[in-house]
Amino acid sequence: MNILFLAQRVPYPPNRGDKISTWKICERFSREHDLTIIAFAHDQADLDAAEVLNEEKGIRTIAIPHNERAQKIKSIPLLATNKPLTLGVFSSKELEAKVAELLPEMDFAYAFSSSMGAFLTGKNVPWVMHFAELDSDKWRQYADKHSFPMSVIYRREWKTLRSFERKISSETITNVFCTPLEEAIFQREIPGCPSTVLRNGVALDHYQPHPDAAEDGHLVFIGVMDYFPNVDGCVWFADEILPLIRKEVPHARLTIVGAKPTPEILALGEREAIEVTGFVDDPRDYLKKAAVSVAPLRVARGIQNKVLEALAMGLPTVGTTSATQGVEGTPGQDFLVADTAETFAAEVVGLLEDPARARSLGDRGRVFVEGIYDWESCLTPLDGMLDKVRELKSL
Repeated sequence: MNILFLAQRVPYPPNRGDKISTWKICERFSREHDLTIIAFAHDQADLDAAEVLNEEKGIRTIAIPHNERAQKIKSIPLLATNKPLTLGVFSSKELEAKVAELLPEMDFAYAFSSSMGAFLTGKNVPWVMHFAELDSDKWRQYADKHSFPMSVIYRREWKTLRSFERKISSETITNVFCTPLEEAIFQREIPGCPSTVLRNGVALDHYQPHPDAAEDGHLVFIGVMDYFPNVDGCVWFADEILPLIRKEVPHARLTIVGAKPTPEILALGEREAIEVTGFVDDPRDYLKKAAVSVAPLRVARGIQNKVLEALAMGLPTVGTTSATQGVEGTPGQDFLVADTAETFAAEVVGLLEDPARARSLGDRGRVFVEGIYDWESCLTPLDGMLDKVRELKSL
């Protein structure tokens, strides 16, 4: 089968949340089918990755250079329309033309994110809309966390994008979500359209426990550090939670690990007991040394890979409801949940002061992800989608 896969970023290497998911899906498709990827290249690293996919992985990959900052400026006039800014930021005549050129030879198309679905709407091909996040709901959350004027812009984006999501979701063979929670929101807001849950997984052989390497009092946060939910969560943790922890455990310290730290995050690194690493080759080196993984996200949807990876490494994890709601485990058994600075600090302190309890929680977390988040089992719904395409082609 000839499959076309559209993505906002070149889906390789799998070194950030969206690239982990897109690469796993692409790798699965490429095993038995002829896969073509069309994706935006945000920098030279993306262009180099596309070359690797073409030459080393044998997957035809077309990378379209994309300047997101320039596109954001160009999309400003859309504020006078009812069109989502997202579609302006990710518009591209070149990508549109390439899709039109290749689509006639395709049996099936897969769009990862609603902005990529825009390139398939109205086309005569069976296709799937993968809502990497339920984007419209994400903008609603952003609106709630920002003040004027950004709150108005984000609220507008929520409403206009929801209208667009309603339109495209009725054209697809199914709409994909990575958690039952997001699927439930979709079915409530856009009833009557087909939907499928395709969980994010975790590479269990790659993320292995190293409990004896943990350093006393060492806390870690992993994530891309120009992403608003990560920035907001780390600032909240540094301002309100870490000082409470250090009152009880004076040697406690936090390492923030992830590429593209904003000035706000870099400033945190100037504080006592906080280290900001920027990009690292292998985040596992920091997870190994941590006593506790923290996920203090106050805005989130979907499955947080940072939580799955910490659990897979047997690392006791404390997160907010927002950070853990997509993880189908049991709070208090597989991980701990806290939503105020005081309760979050208390949970972390409890683990730091009781290493045996922390080890037990980490062990249970590892067992939990082994049972439900192995990538091979998580990706089995893709087979059903391809069966549906074959069924449609036989009519």
